[in-house]
Amino acid sequence: MMGSKPVLVTGATGYVGGRLVPQLLASGYRVRALGRSLSKLKARPWATHPNIELVQADALDLNSLLLAAQSCWAAVYLIHSMNPQQKDFVEADKKAAINMMRAAEQAGIQRIIYLGGLGEEGNWLSRHLRSRREVAEILQMGSVSVTWLRSAMILGSGSASFEILRNLVEHLPVILAPKWVRNPVQPIAIRNVLNYLQGCLDHPETAGQTYDIGGPDILTYQILMEDYAAEAGLRKRWIIPLPFLSLGLSSYWIHFLTPVPSYIAKPLTQGLRTPAVCKEHRIQTIVPQKLLSSRETIRLALGRIQKQCVDSCWTDAGSVAIPEWLHYGDAPYAGGTIMQTGYRIILDAAPEEVWEPIENIGGQTGWYAADFLWSLRGLADRLFGGFGHKRGRRQHTELYTGDAIDFFRVLDIKKPVRLQLFAEMKFPGEAVLEFKIRGFKKGGTELRIVSRYLPKGLSGLLFWYMLYPFHRWIFFNMLKNIAHTIKKPVLRGPDRLKPGRLPKVHKLK
Repeated sequence: MMGSKPVLVTGATGYVGGRLVPQLLASGYRVRALGRSLSKLKARPWATHPNIELVQADALDLNSLLLAAQSCWAAVYLIHSMNPQQKDFVEADKKAAINMMRAAEQAGIQRIIYLGGLGEEGNWLSRHLRSRREVAEILQMGSVSVTWLRSAMILGSGSASFEILRNLVEHLPVILAPKWVRNPVQPIAIRNVLNYLQGCLDHPETAGQTYDIGGPDILTYQILMEDYAAEAGLRKRWIIPLPFLSLGLSSYWIHFLTPVPSYIAKPLTQGLRTPAVCKEHRIQTIVPQKLLSSRETIRLALGRIQKQCVDSCWTDAGSVAIPEWLHYGDAPYAGGTIMQTGYRIILDAAPEEVWEPIENIGGQTGWYAADFLWSLRGLADRLFGGFGHKRGRRQHTELYTGDAIDFFRVLDIKKPVRLQLFAEMKFPGEAVLEFKIRGFKKGGTELRIVSRYLPKGLSGLLFWYMLYPFHRWIFFNMLKNIAHTIKKPVLRGPDRLKPGRLPKVHKLK
C-alpha cells in the first residue's frame, strides 16, 4: 500500500467510484477522493473516515488535477464525460486522459488503474467504445505504468445497464428489439469489478498489463432479459428481434421507457452491436474471487432495491453547479430578473417531525399534491430529451447533496432546516425549489416552500406566467398534505408569503 501515501480515486462520486472508495477504506488504504463538487464529496457517508482526503478538481483542468495528484502513489481512473453538458464526450474524454497522464507523470504517481470497455477494434466498434480504447492508449503514452481492465456490461443495483434491463423487462410483456439482442455478452457483477480494481492495487505484478474481466456466464442479451423476468417473478417475456429496428430507434425507445436518458442510452445501445466476451482470463489467477452468475447478480440487485439500500447509482455522476444568481438575487439581477413565489404553513410539531416527509419527497412517495401534473411535466421533459419523471431517487429515506430526485438535483441539504433542489428540466430558464423549516421558541414549526426562477428571454417569462396560476393550488395542497402526513394540527395557513417576506437577493458587484 506504499506506506502512508494515498490512492487517488477519480470520479469518486460516480457509480463505480462511490462504491470503490468505501471498499478501499475498509481494506486499510488511505484514499484521496476526487470530484468536481466538494459539497457533494462531503455529503458521502464515508466523508468523515479518518483515512479519507477530499479534493475538488476537474479533469479538464490540468492544474487542479496536478494539485490533487500530489503525493499519491497510485490513481484509479474512472472519469467519463458522457453527460449533457459535454457536446462532444469523445474530445472531452481525450483531453481529460491527456491531463491525467501529464498530472500523474509530474506528481510522481507510480501506477494508474483504468476501467474501460470490452470490444475489438473494427468497423463495428461504437464511438463510445472507441473512445474508451483511445483513453487507454493516451494513458499508456506516458511514463506511468497503466493497468487496463476491459469490462463488459456491469450489473448491479443502480447501474445504468441494470436500470435499462430492469425497466424494459418490467414494462414490456412483448419486447421488439434489434438483432443485437442475440449478440454474446459476458456481464460482470459490480462486486467483482470492485474486487478486481482493488486487486490490481494489491498485486504489483498487474502493472502495465491489460486484462479482460467478465462474469462466469456467456449469454445473449435475450437470455439476460429472460433471466431477469424469471428472477423478478414476471411472466414469460416475448422478445422479437426485428432486422429493421435501428440502434438509433432503440436508444430513443430506451429513453422513453426507462429512466436512462437518450444521451446515455444512445452510446450504450450502439455498443451492444459489438460482442463483449473475454478473450483471456489471466487476472482470475492473480485476483481469485467467486464470480457471481448473471442470475445471482440480478437476485442480489433486486434485493438491494427492495430494501432501499442502493449504495450508488448512475444518477450520482455529474457536478453540482449552484447557479450564481441564487446567491445574489433581488430584482433587478445583473443577469436578468429573478421570479419567485413562496408559501408557508405553521404546524403544532417539532422541526424533526416536519422534516421527515420533506426528506422522503419524490420517487415512490411523490410530491404530496397533483402527482398527475408532476408526471405530466416529466413526460413533457422526456419528449424534449430531458431526464423526465422516471429517474426517481437512489434511496427512499436518505438524501445527500448531489442526489437526484426525479427531475431535480439536490443542491444543498441541512437537516432538519433546508432542502434546496435544482430543476434539471428542459425549459427556457433555471429554477430552484426550496423547503425551509423553522422552529419557534414558544412551540410550533413553520414550513416554507419557495420557488425561484431565472427566465431566459421572452419564452422564459411566458413559461413562468403560464405556470404561475398552478403554483398556488399545488403548493397550498402540498403544505396541507404534508401536515396530514405527519398528523399534526395546523396553527396557521397555508398562506402566501408576501414579497417582503421572501429571501432578499443582492445585485452582483
